[in-house]
Amino acid sequence: MTDNIINRVQKSGIITIDFEDVDVPDNIEEIDVKNWLHEGFYLKEKDFRDSIKAHDWGKYKNAFVFIHCSSDAIIPTWAYMLISTKIQDFTDKTVIGNKDKIYELIFEDYISTLNFSKYKDKSVIIKGCSSKIIPLSAYHKITIKLKPFVKSVMYGEACSAVPIFKKPK
Repeated sequence: MTDNIINRVQKSGIITIDFEDVDVPDNIEEIDVKNWLHEGFYLKEKDFRDSIKAHDWGKYKNAFVFIHCSSDAIIPTWAYMLISTKIQDFTDKTVIGNKDKIYELIFEDYISTLNFSKYKDKSVIIKGCSSKIIPLSAYHKITIKLKPFVKSVMYGEACSAVPIFKKPK
């Protein structure tokens, strides 16, 4: 008996979007404003400005940087603005927020590069399992972007996909 194995998923025309394919940079850096606060808790303007001026901004060259404060200090808006003026010439991407926020930006950038017209009237599976950190917002954004184009959106694997959206007939 020489039966050929038939790949029914491939034959079905279902397209898989796998966030595992997103190139997440390994040069993600953190700036914790807490390190420039007096006693780690409150901001003294002169000391803060001196710390900003003395900081080695070159170490963030071509990095993806998230700026946040890990203490419960109240940081004035101008402090983040001051940091922004110093770092902008060195980094590829910078966000004010935690590490999750930089991941959201990376995945938003990836989603914005996709040509959604190629999914016109197709069934699409957004792959679920990954060894990478994938923000929930990426699943939200891709679903919203796909909806006007696709016949259906599913989540998971072809063998056990969960239906998310189906275009009415």
